[in-house]
Amino acid sequence: MNAPAGTPSPASAPSLAIRLFGTDEPVTPPRRLVAGRLTAELDGGNLRHIRYGGIEIIRAVSFIVRDRNWGTYNPQISDFALEETERGFRIAYDAVAADSEQRLACRATIEASADGWLRFSGAARAETDFCTNRTGFVVLHALENVAGHPVTIEHTDGRVVEGTFPALIDPVQPMMDLRALTHAPAPGLKVTCRMEGDAFEMEDQRNWTDASFKTYVRPLARPWPYTIAAGERLAQTVTLQVTGSAPAAAAAGPARIATGAAEGTVPRLGLGLDPDDCAATQAHSAALAGVGAGIVTCHYDPRRGHDGETLRQLAETARGLGAEPWLEAVIASVGDYAAEIAALGRTVAALGSPFATVLVSPAADLKCTLPGSPWPPAPPPAAFFAAARAAFAPARPGGGMFSYFTELNRKRPPAEAPDLVSYTTTATLHAGDDHSILEGLESLPAMAASTRAIAGGRPFSVGPGAIGMRANPYGAAPMPNPHNIRQAMNRNDPRHRGLLGAAWALGFFARFAAGGAESVVLGGATGPFGLLHTPQDWPQPWFDEAGGGFFPMFHVLKGLAALQGAPRLAVSVPDFIEAIAAEAGGRRVLWLANRRGSPAQVAIEGPVADVAVLDDAAFAAAARDAGAIETLTQPRSHGTLALGPYAIARVRFS
Repeated sequence: MNAPAGTPSPASAPSLAIRLFGTDEPVTPPRRLVAGRLTAELDGGNLRHIRYGGIEIIRAVSFIVRDRNWGTYNPQISDFALEETERGFRIAYDAVAADSEQRLACRATIEASADGWLRFSGAARAETDFCTNRTGFVVLHALENVAGHPVTIEHTDGRVVEGTFPALIDPVQPMMDLRALTHAPAPGLKVTCRMEGDAFEMEDQRNWTDASFKTYVRPLARPWPYTIAAGERLAQTVTLQVTGSAPAAAAAGPARIATGAAEGTVPRLGLGLDPDDCAATQAHSAALAGVGAGIVTCHYDPRRGHDGETLRQLAETARGLGAEPWLEAVIASVGDYAAEIAALGRTVAALGSPFATVLVSPAADLKCTLPGSPWPPAPPPAAFFAAARAAFAPARPGGGMFSYFTELNRKRPPAEAPDLVSYTTTATLHAGDDHSILEGLESLPAMAASTRAIAGGRPFSVGPGAIGMRANPYGAAPMPNPHNIRQAMNRNDPRHRGLLGAAWALGFFARFAAGGAESVVLGGATGPFGLLHTPQDWPQPWFDEAGGGFFPMFHVLKGLAALQGAPRLAVSVPDFIEAIAAEAGGRRVLWLANRRGSPAQVAIEGPVADVAVLDDAAFAAAARDAGAIETLTQPRSHGTLALGPYAIARVRFS
């Protein structure tokens, strides 16, 4: 297949950062700290990946300052001092969180000992009246050996009770009024996390595809935003104490990957389509049809001026990609919802009923309602979906939330309808760093299991999902990104165009496939979530200068689409590999991705016939070649494979 017009010239030379991340924005690497068998990474003044004997015991401890809109300040650090000895380390620094209206000064100290002890203290003083939604410590517990496992809970009044971290995703706070939590991150190893200075409570961050349970300061039941008066001080401390011993480390060597018996069917792969992207998508329809997407989910919102002509263009664009059109329709009216749905049904019927599935959502449900807050006026759910079933017959009625899983979990659809449950996701709601995007994939098995419980036997569809955010349930809009940086809540996120984005997409599809999704819809064909370059009002380095090209995600989704409906095979992989395997075209096919930012070596079991690797060395050539995976395919008589950072591989067996 020919590449789209204006593809990059062979002379173009993207930087390594553009190939991996889609941006040349520099990132300061975290500093590794050591206190005997206790290690941690210092990142921007906070700690992440705290380990003991190589076992992750706490994912992060951070002292954060947020504004009245939940935006997180990037504090200016000064007077940084680090002392390291054979027995431990000590850090101290000053920091200021400020904007044009307010200012908060902080002093932080971090100490750790080889005895298995770590303390992080934060003292803050408001230099002006300081309006905030949260100021203080946040602790993240990772998921492995945590979700569904026991925890000892100490409350602020001294009571100690035995509990369990939720296995399915909790829609509200699973633990409240906390002083300390003790859990076992590995057999024979225990860690106590003590949080002092205020009351703490926990939320299940898997709701937002974060791979953690977050324990944060100041209960949400208290008023927010709140003001720290000028001159007022606060002091908080988080202390970790490790007891027991960590299991012996596994022997070094290539990580092994094995495929097994059939255990399901590869779901349909879809793309999202916003009316704003119809023209660009139609202009590149020949190349995009080559992806082979089975579904195009078409977004319709009358509040944006969408009408019958919009619906016609959406259906025509979807068909031009060779895909089955689905409709995702926002219903604006509350009192007259039935009349609005009926009128929309007549408009769709006049077009020949092109949409096989029609998903509907009240406009009110596009915004978040926090636990304990009153729900805004909305149509009664059962009657709402009954009206949709009647208006769009014979199309399958579906719905749930056009926002995120969180909102679905908190406002669940009625048992009798819809026939298909759906929701979307973003990978950058709470954090915009590279690690958090890929670690978030760890949350998806629990999200799939929780969705199955909500759906009650009905099929479910995920998406359109993306790294970036198509809409913001928690504010006015996603963050604009004119400088092509890493930040939370980006609409147009640079990682989408790099190998990291391709690795994320493979993991997203693979994990929901294993979780039983009927279909998995990725962000789009063109635009901020697209698969190839089109001119935009935000920078797309290298692709802009070269005049076009395919993003790495194009090749991944094309490969995954080729597996739709095939028997999906069990696959065993190390924790840094994302993978899906199927029996397709008379042979066993394995797609895998390295989700680390460092090289890795794997050993694949079975009679390997050939391998194609899409990595930073192949990036530029793949941007010019819609058939890059076939071009990159090389015969292989063994299964040992070296993968660069975020590299993708297709392995076929004889």
